[in-house]
Formats: sequence, structure tokens, C-alpha cells
Amino acid sequence: MDLSSITKTKLEMSRNYHDMGSVNKLREAAQSGDKGALEEAAKQFEAIFVQMMLKSMRKAQDALADKDSPFSTEQVKFYREMHDKQIATDLSANGSIGLAEVIMQQMNPGNGVMPAGVVRADGDLSVLNRHNVAAIQNAQNRVMGNNNDNVSQGAFKSAAFASPKEFVDALYPHAIEAAKALNLDPKAMIAQAAVETGWGKSLIHKNDGENSHNLFGIKADKRWDGEKATVDTLEFVNNVPEKQQASFRSYGSFTHSMEDYVDFIKSNPRYEQAIQKTETPKDYFNALQDAGYATDPHYAEKVMSVFNGNVLDELIP
Repeated sequence: MDLSSITKTKLEMSRNYHDMGSVNKLREAAQSGDKGALEEAAKQFEAIFVQMMLKSMRKAQDALADKDSPFSTEQVKFYREMHDKQIATDLSANGSIGLAEVIMQQMNPGNGVMPAGVVRADGDLSVLNRHNVAAIQNAQNRVMGNNNDNVSQGAFKSAAFASPKEFVDALYPHAIEAAKALNLDPKAMIAQAAVETGWGKSLIHKNDGENSHNLFGIKADKRWDGEKATVDTLEFVNNVPEKQQASFRSYGSFTHSMEDYVDFIKSNPRYEQAIQKTETPKDYFNALQDAGYATDPHYAEKVMSVFNGNVLDELIP
């Protein structure tokens, strides 16, 4: 049996919850150099997450269960828990939830880029409840008289481009013009937009489906009097991700988004140091991060991994 077959066998065995040596087998597979080990680790993490959800659901069910029922015995609960764990493992192996894919993209920036939205501007793991949450929020706003015509409640993330090539072809000509005002390499602007939007596959859309064209994750603070779109976001607080809700600027076009990005950087005193370092993209993005542009502690590193990556090199000669 060749090495790849041995590694494959170890990965398949690690999926079985009842195999008590699965963790060690996964470690051995990773040491073999097979990239499948990372994928399997991501799937096991997803299985743990699903298992936690199932356990919470069972607890809620047990609280209402008949204590005298033959189905409420400790033996039944024991085997039910084993069954739930195996279900969680099978669901993750089949890609039913999608969390493993998110983890894989985050751990492998060279294969593409995970939207900064996952750790900064969206990161909404409760996506299945998004529309219910939005409906409740809209109802509360109407009752409390908080309806702002410029704010789009219940906004969501959706793709605006089918591929990185389509993303670059559409935006690079505009980036060339906008970047001149900052004396910045237009390729650097594209790299940052790619990180913020996952190559245009995770752009904020208002609740009516209209694209906000927000390429750089710029929030709508008190200085912004234009249209806004409100979405759930993950921000890092003391290096720990925390779910929040924030309003982001909405533009009429991608050109407007780029122009506003330039104005946002140039008019904000906190980015003065960054403006002085635009000739070197690495120094520029490090300065942006230090000034608080993003709360993700690895933000500059992620942008530079795209800037120096093979995808942009192939798409931008």
C-alpha cells in the first residue's frame, strides 16, 4: 500500500467517533505531509461545533421530558449522546454545515482569501436565523419610531462577482485612478478589497437586494450622511471575536466606493502615518492596522498575503 493510501485510511478512520485513537491518527496523517489532514482537522472542529448545538437542544428537550418515561433513563441518554456525536461527525464529513470550509479558507490564504467579513464585517455563524432577526429588528424599529430611511435593516452578504478574474477585471481600471490620489499601488487597493469582500463574493447588500458597493468595510459613523446598510459583524475585543451589529456605508457604484476610501484615509488624522508610507504597501497596511482600521490582529498580514499571492500575479501582469 502506498503512502497516499495509508494516509487516506488514517483520515477515514479518524472520522469515526467510536475510534478512540482518532486524534492520534489525525496527528500522524498531518505529519505525513498530506494536505488532507488539515481538511480533516477542520471537519472535526465542525463536528465539535455541531455536537455542542445538538447537546444544547437535547438539554432543552430533557427539561420538558417526562421523568417517568422509559426513554428518560440514563442508559438511553448515554447511547443517545453517542449517536448524536456520530451524527455530528457524519454531517461535517458531508459538508452539510459549511463551517469546515470556512476554517480551511482561513488557514489556507494561498488558495484564495477568506473575507475579512468572517472575522470583522460579517462572521455570522447564525446565518440560518438572519432573516428572522432582521424581521424582529424591523418590527421593533417601527414600534419605537426608529425607522431611518437612510438605514437598510436586515442587510445581508451576497456575491457580486463569480470569480477573482471577474473581480479584478471590473475593479482594477478604477483602482488605477483612485490609487493615484494616495500614491499607492493600485494592486494594493485590489488586495485590500479582496480581503474585505472575499474577491467580491461577500459584499453587503441592502434588504431590497441592492448592492452597497462597499469594497473596504468602511462603517457609517456620524460623519456619514449617505445611505447605510446594517449587518451583523464580528469585531476583535482584546483579541477575542465578539458579535456586534454595525452600519456600513452604501455607495451608488464601486467607483464611488474607491473614491470615498481615498477621502476616508486622507481626511482622517489617525491615518496620517499610513499616508506617509504608501510607497511600500507592507508598511502602509501595517500602519493602517496600528491606527485601528481593523480590529483583526492579522489584518495587514492577510492583505499582504493576497498582494504577494499567485492569484493577483496571474491576473495583474
